[in-house]
Amino acid sequence: MTAPLQRFAVLGAGSWGTALAVQLARRGHTVALWARDSQAIAAHEAARCNTRYLADTPWPDTLSGEPDLARAVAGADDVLVVVPSHALADCLAALAPHLTPDQRVLWATKGLEPDTARLPHEVARAVLGDTRAMGVLSGPSFSGEVGHGLPTAVTIASENDAFANDMAAAFHDGMFRVYTARDVIGVGVGGAVKNVLAIAVGISDGLGYGANARALLITRGLTEMMRLGAALGGARETFTGMAGLGDLLLTCTDDQSRNRRMGLALATGQSVDAAAREIGQVVEGVRVAREVHRMAIAHGIDMPIAAQAYAVLHEDMAATTAVRRLTDRPYRAEAE
Repeated sequence: MTAPLQRFAVLGAGSWGTALAVQLARRGHTVALWARDSQAIAAHEAARCNTRYLADTPWPDTLSGEPDLARAVAGADDVLVVVPSHALADCLAALAPHLTPDQRVLWATKGLEPDTARLPHEVARAVLGDTRAMGVLSGPSFSGEVGHGLPTAVTIASENDAFANDMAAAFHDGMFRVYTARDVIGVGVGGAVKNVLAIAVGISDGLGYGANARALLITRGLTEMMRLGAALGGARETFTGMAGLGDLLLTCTDDQSRNRRMGLALATGQSVDAAAREIGQVVEGVRVAREVHRMAIAHGIDMPIAAQAYAVLHEDMAATTAVRRLTDRPYRAEAE
């Protein structure tokens, strides 16, 4: 399907925001990429690449860096927000005064808001209201591979079917496949919980517990994700799709994953802070683990893997002790 060419504003010039901006520009759309750091975005524009995160991915001619938020948004048909979950509310609040009634908003944020545990769609509705077409892009996608044009598939979910289809057509090509859905809750839960589980898998692999343990953690972790998602109103089929199992497998099994690398570092005895400094980018699972733990308790949901990841991250529990707590659990029916 050929999509009409559009103008996009992409807010957030980290690795993922840049990769998505490049993908839209490859499709021929005009893209203004904005970031809070005006000096950095000016440097990227001068170099015609993101000099910090994707230096080996040149920008197409229709992509430009824009240090001024108002200018980035002015004239855009649609706005794509790609910032960490802890910054989403502030970014949307800054965006709101510049939006026209017809401009639609898509976000590619994965995680939960600190302290409130709100999913991204809840944050968006609270800040922007519920009359505007909005949605989420998520799925198994490392920014470097998208930047290099390697095969990737994602899900775009919106309760507005026309908007989801428009965005799918805008992004979709032979190397970037898009599926559409309506379950913004399930997609949001999958994008948040998978990061916590990836830290747990990284810990296990770092301790040398092997492939069997990795398969156990991913499989039972998916069950935990589905339990929480169902409690919040997500659809079961979402968690066996790209934004659920697909993203979980990717994040748990490849060292491009910051969350997996956090787990690997913790297994060596590094502190959370030291590992985060070494990784050099936001590790969403660290913050999200606290919110997932609170939600599980509030809803009475058994999430033992997520609970032990939380204990290592926020209660100074030794990684070996956390694993022992999991392996010492009594046997049970698998369907429970």
